[in-house]
Amino acid sequence: MGTARQQSAPAEGVRYLCESNAVCVGVAPDIFTLDDDDYLQILHEEVPPEHESAVRRAVAGCPKAALFIEE
Repeated sequence: MGTARQQSAPAEGVRYLCESNAVCVGVAPDIFTLDDDDYLQILHEEVPPEHESAVRRAVAGCPKAALFIEE
């Protein structure tokens, strides 16, 4: 999510760490969701620029540190 590129870096999750607290869903619902079995689904791996701030807040707010941004 640097300034050298037009597109954003991918958001990724570490599924075995995720407890489905859905903090990320509350902060960035256009990027993250939980499926019918309460497993994290990342809707857009390439984060659109208009969602960068929300994704960064979701990553920072994950109680299990199961999300990260690959720069």
